[in-house]
Amino acid sequence: MEAIITGDIVNSRAIEAKVWISKLKECLSLFGNEPGQWEIYRGDSFQLKVEPKKALLAAVLLKAQIKQFKALDIRMAIGIGEVNYEAEKITESNGDAFLRSGECFEQLKKDLLKMKSPDKNFDKTMNVMFSLAGISMNSWTPLSSKIIQLSLKNPNMTQSEMAKLLDKSQSNISIALKRGGFDEIQRLLNYYKEEIQKL
Repeated sequence: MEAIITGDIVNSRAIEAKVWISKLKECLSLFGNEPGQWEIYRGDSFQLKVEPKKALLAAVLLKAQIKQFKALDIRMAIGIGEVNYEAEKITESNGDAFLRSGECFEQLKKDLLKMKSPDKNFDKTMNVMFSLAGISMNSWTPLSSKIIQLSLKNPNMTQSEMAKLLDKSQSNISIALKRGGFDEIQRLLNYYKEEIQKL
């Protein structure tokens, strides 16, 4: 089983593409190489293939990367399933994971993150949780986004180390993590990781 994330940048014309596209590529590159594991197409859309247990982490990191630009946001659909045909370019590959990801993406309305797997009950639970997580994630400030991304990428880094790195006070770091719902997002990531193994 694989996870395919299909996404696009919300409000992408608000900022010159060259400003955010390198940041998007930087984040996608954490999970593999272009164009086999990820590809940007149609200017502001992308696909990424990851292990199912890493899919939600990838989505949250991508969200934190793009929300560092005040005018932008990101919509994503995670599809879990088989990949029957692997082409050199991910956008030419095929299988259930791609179909689910594409269908789920078409169904995104107000929600900016949803998933579709072979298990409808699992999807139902996770999508309610994603909607709730969205309440804080969709209102992340650029600073919160940066700090949350740093925390996720460096789980052993202390708040005082982060403060030094970002030239902020430790209380700034603490407040940004609290406001961004970091502890709750960590719990969601852990729950997802445990449950996805059971599929």
